[in-house]
Amino acid sequence: MEGKIELRAGDITTLDVDAIVNAANNTLMGGGGVDGAIHRAAGPGLVEECLLLNGCPTGEAKITRGYNLKARHIIHTVGPVWHGGGKNEENLLAGCYRKSLLLARENNIKTIAFPAISTGAYRFPMELAARIAVNEARRFLRDNTELEKVIFVCFDQRTLNIYEAALAADA
Repeated sequence: MEGKIELRAGDITTLDVDAIVNAANNTLMGGGGVDGAIHRAAGPGLVEECLLLNGCPTGEAKITRGYNLKARHIIHTVGPVWHGGGKNEENLLAGCYRKSLLLARENNIKTIAFPAISTGAYRFPMELAARIAVNEARRFLRDNTELEKVIFVCFDQRTLNIYEAALAADA
């Protein structure tokens, strides 16, 4: 199972996978960070399809086509804004990963790439976010053998180091 989880540094918009995950906002209409980068790379068709989805609640996920990306699909999930941990942030973030992985299974997706959801502008503590991400992927892969690869794409070396530590823990 551990061979099914991969870490890499780089730009999630360039990956040739079945699906990339977008750390979206509730409107699904693009924003800053990875959300803006995915929208710019995918092109105007993505905005048109997202308009039809009527947004997305925090902790949930929705799927669209990949448009101009190499990825065939984009799974949009809305992570929680960190308010110190007393507003169900951990469960909401875990829900982002669970719901995204369930959508992957429902859509016969074999390879999926995640960014570090909620760790940028939403200020979720990186170490905690990485542990949640890795644990949810492991849990899902235990029961769902059809998924071939979960990739965590880290924006920089610091993020990659944190994800490496999370993956090494409890391995």
